[in-house]
Parts: sequence; C-alpha cells; structure tokens
Amino acid sequence: MISVLTQERLLGAALGSILTGVLILEQRKSIYKSISDTQSQPTEPMFGKKSRLEFAHIWNKSVDKTLGPVIQSLSSSGW
Repeated sequence: MISVLTQERLLGAALGSILTGVLILEQRKSIYKSISDTQSQPTEPMFGKKSRLEFAHIWNKSVDKTLGPVIQSLSSSGW
C-alpha cells in the first residue's frame, strides 16, 4: 500500500504539473493574440515625409563634406 507521504507527493506533483500546463497554455494564447493584434494593425511610417526629407538632406550634406576632397582629387587626376 502507498504511504500517506507518497500520496501527498504524487498529488503535489500532479497538481503542479496541471498548474504549469495551464500557465503555459495561457501564456501561449497571450503571445499569439499579441502577435495577431500587431500584424492586423496598419503600418505607419516611423517619420513623417518632412522628417525623411530633412534626414536625406542632412545625409547628402554629410556625405558631400566627407567625400568631397576624395571626389575632387579623383576628378583632377582625370578619373
């Protein structure tokens, strides 16, 4: 016959396993729901059109300033 201590341990293990399974399933449902909610939202640009144009202008100026001497050197040498 199984002792009371063994029965308590088996009951604790069974209840712990069931609780763990329920928690995992709930977490998975929550994750899947958040993924589907994120994918269903329309995507919007991170920056407005004005910000993108300003960034492009600043980028072009920095490239010109950085590579300008190299381009002048290559142009003067006949490239």
